This record gives sequence, structure tokens and C-alpha cells, in this order.
Amino acid sequence: MSVNLKPAQALRLLQDVSFGLVQDAKPESSPDFTLRQLAILLTIYLDPPPHTVRGLAKKLGVTKPVITRALNAMGELDIVSRRRDEADRRNVIIQRTVKGSLYVEALGDRVVAAARNLA
Repeated sequence: MSVNLKPAQALRLLQDVSFGLVQDAKPESSPDFTLRQLAILLTIYLDPPPHTVRGLAKKLGVTKPVITRALNAMGELDIVSRRRDEADRRNVIIQRTVKGSLYVEALGDRVVAAARNLA
């Protein structure tokens, strides 16, 4: 499937999705993620696992503490979980959760709805 958007339309789509996320952000129901946290979250949920702190840091071009802080915030919300890699105890494996899967699915629905409103 190919989507042809002009730059202004693409930016409007990003704005509409961002507005919706900010307006709906309630700590108990819908987290208000930073752009960096959202990039990490989408990488975890859209790219095939396994995901490690080290691997995410390398992919996103940030330090491991940046990833750790983001994962701490997401872990408090039960959006992701972590466990030690039994094969290599130095690695921390990041795992998806049901709550995180539902959040990402709802985010996808929000993007689709915003795209439809562009037309």
C-alpha cells in the first residue's frame, strides 16, 4: 500500500495525532510519552524481538541510560517489562505486555482516523 502525502499533509497528520495524544493523556489511562519514549515503544512493538537495552541504544543512537530511563517510565505503566537474559546475564531483554499491545493498537487506530480526516 502506498500513501502519497504532501509535506504539509504529513505534518498535519503528525499534529492531529499529537494533539489527540496530549488531549487524552491521563496518567491512569493514557500515558503522555515523550517523542523519544514513543520511538522506543514503537521499536519494541513493531520490530521483531528480541530487544535489549544495548540493542535499542545502538539502533536509536542514544546511550543505554537514556533507554533505561524510558523503560523505567514504561515499566511503571506496565507497557513493557524486563528480564535478565539467561544465556548472557549482562543483557536485559525487553518484553511486550498486554497493556502495551493494546496501547500500540489504539495508537495505530488513532493514526488511521487522523489520516482519514485529512481527505
